[in-house]
Amino acid sequence: MMMNIEDIKEYLLQRYPFLLVDRVVEIDLGKSVVAYKNVSVNEPFFEGHFPGKPIMPGVLIIEALAQAAGVLGFKSQEKKPKDGYLYYFVGADHVRLKRPVVPGDQLKLEATIITGKRGIYKFDCRASVDGVLVGSAIILCAERKSDSD
Repeated sequence: MMMNIEDIKEYLLQRYPFLLVDRVVEIDLGKSVVAYKNVSVNEPFFEGHFPGKPIMPGVLIIEALAQAAGVLGFKSQEKKPKDGYLYYFVGADHVRLKRPVVPGDQLKLEATIITGKRGIYKFDCRASVDGVLVGSAIILCAERKSDSD
């Protein structure tokens, strides 16, 4: 099942410049997701990270993985922010960053559900470029009903 950017925006509240998932190419509900982030030289963070030697900040690679995991969690539960639900990034364990991500790279984001209990989900996540691992983490997300006015 593929999802384009408009589909993704139904499941994530983040917007430019903080929406870091451009396309979902595979999703196995309740199990795993494969998504992509196209890294452009026009990304606002490259202006300061680093001038003349642009490198995507590692924390944004982890955030992109968390967003892909969030799409998987929401889609698997058939819940959306418009229905009053949010997924919060609540932790990351075993974070490893292996090599820089630079403009022109296509960041492949993979997340697999390890556990999901009482609204707390644990995902095994991997980021790669051209088949080479650039980062990995175990990411924790919490599903919460948002406060409505």
